[in-house]
Amino acid sequence: MTIIEKIFARAAGKDVKPGEYVWAKLDLVAMRDFGGPNVIQEYQSKFGERPVFNKENVAITFDLHVPARNEKVAVNQKFLRDFAVRQGVKLFDIDTGVGQHVLLESGLVKPWDIIVGTDSHMNLLGAVGAAGFGMGTTDIAGAMYKGELYFHVPPTINIKVTGGLKKFVTAKDIILSVLKNLKTDGALNRAVEFSGETIDNMDLAERITMASMVTEMSGDIGFIQPNDEIIEYIRARSGEKLEIIQPDANAVYEKIHEFKVNDLEPQIACPHSPDNVKDIGEVSKIKVDQVFIGSCTNGRFEDLKSAAEILKGNKIKPDMRLIIVPATMEVARESLEHGLYDIFMNAGAVITNPGCALCTTGHPGILAPDEVMVSTSNRNFVGKLGKGAKVFLASPPTAAATALTGVITDPREV
Repeated sequence: MTIIEKIFARAAGKDVKPGEYVWAKLDLVAMRDFGGPNVIQEYQSKFGERPVFNKENVAITFDLHVPARNEKVAVNQKFLRDFAVRQGVKLFDIDTGVGQHVLLESGLVKPWDIIVGTDSHMNLLGAVGAAGFGMGTTDIAGAMYKGELYFHVPPTINIKVTGGLKKFVTAKDIILSVLKNLKTDGALNRAVEFSGETIDNMDLAERITMASMVTEMSGDIGFIQPNDEIIEYIRARSGEKLEIIQPDANAVYEKIHEFKVNDLEPQIACPHSPDNVKDIGEVSKIKVDQVFIGSCTNGRFEDLKSAAEILKGNKIKPDMRLIIVPATMEVARESLEHGLYDIFMNAGAVITNPGCALCTTGHPGILAPDEVMVSTSNRNFVGKLGKGAKVFLASPPTAAATALTGVITDPREV
C-alpha cells in the first residue's frame, strides 16, 4: 500500500484500493477568514446551533486579510470570532500567520491525520505525512458536523529525487523543475509520494515547499515520509507519541518519475503559468519592478535566512520594491532574534505582518498594469496580482538577487 492508501484504510476501518470511495474519519476541520464565513452560514442553515462533532478538532485561522482591510472583512472576521466563542472551537486570530503553518506549529497536525480546510494548499501538510485536502463550503460544513467525509482514494505517483544541489539551488528549484516536466495537470486527481536521498535530507521548510506545489500539478496531496527530525518536531509540538508512516516496500504506483538534480540550475516560472519554467539563464536581465519573498511555499525562517545571505550588506536597486512577509509570528520572532530584520531593513525592504500576503489581490503591493514581479509564491496566473501585470516564480535566493540588481538574476552571480 502507498501512504494515502494506508491513511484511508486506517480512517475507514477497512482495506482500500485506488478508485474506491470510502467514508473516512477526520482528525481536523479548518477554515480561514476567506471562505470561513460561507462555511458558517452553510452550517447554520443546515444544522442551526447544534454543536460541531468535536470542538477540539475544529480550527479557524486568520491569514488572508489581516488585520481587516475594510469593513466587509472586519464583519466577516467578527462573524467567525462569534462562532468560535459560541461553539468553543479553536481560533487563531490576527497575531498568527498562514493557517496551515500555524496548525503545524500548534501541534494540531500529525502523521496519519486526515485534515480538511478551505484553502487549496492544505496539501502542504503532507510535508509531515498528514493528508490535507482543500474543499468547498458544503463539504467543510458537513465535515464540521459529522466528523467524517466521503473520499475518492486516488492512485499514487512516485517522484524520486536524487543527487546533491549546487549552491543557491533550492527545493523551490526542484519543484519548479518537476512542474516543467509534469505540467499543471501532471498529477490530476492523484496523490504524490516524494522519495529519494535528496528528499530524505530535506528540512521542514524544504518539505513544505515541495508539498505545497502539488496543488499546481493538480494533485490531491503530496507526501514525504517523515525522518527523525520531522518526527521530533511534531512530537514536541503535539506532546503525543507518534507512529511513523511509510509506504510498503512493494507499494504499487501508477507511475514513477525520476529526477537527478546534481546539475540543476536555478529555475524560474515565467508568466502566466507555474509550469512555464526555464533555466534562470534563459530569462536573465528582464527588468523587474517588485520582489516578494514569503507565502505558504517559501515563508519559513530558513527561506528568509537564505534571502538574507544574499542581501546582507547590500542595498536593493533604487527603483526596486522588496516586500518580505514571514509565514507566521513564530517565524517573525526567530527572524528578528537572528538579525534578519536588520539585514532586510538596511537593504531597503518592507517587512509586513505574517500572513498569505502577495498570493492574490487585496494586499499591499498589488501591481499596476505592465509591472513585473518576481515572487516566491506558487501561482502566477493572469490577473492574480494585478490586471496586466506579469509574475515570475522563483526561490528566495533568486528573488533576493533580483532585488539587488533590478533584473532577473542568477543568485550565484552576486
